[in-house]
Amino acid sequence: MEKDKFKDKLKSFFARCGEDTPPFFKKLRIAGLVIAAAGTTLLAAPVALPAAVLALGGYLVVGGAVATAMSQAAITQDGNDDCDDEGNLGI
Repeated sequence: MEKDKFKDKLKSFFARCGEDTPPFFKKLRIAGLVIAAAGTTLLAAPVALPAAVLALGGYLVVGGAVATAMSQAAITQDGNDDCDDEGNLGI
């Protein structure tokens, strides 16, 4: 039974990723891609960099990837809510 519930949530997530993204989240997605690219540039630099700069590059890559992924899953609310009354996601 838990396995079916997981499949329903995964199907709902992929359906949301295919929906139209609101304008704010489109901008946030682009910013996340730029941040991840900057972090990747720091990590792949051909010169030896201090450990703190490499750690910062890793954080930038992770933060940019998370911002991009979460922005892609955001959808507009146009009357057909998939949220239950308590405000939790009802998927």
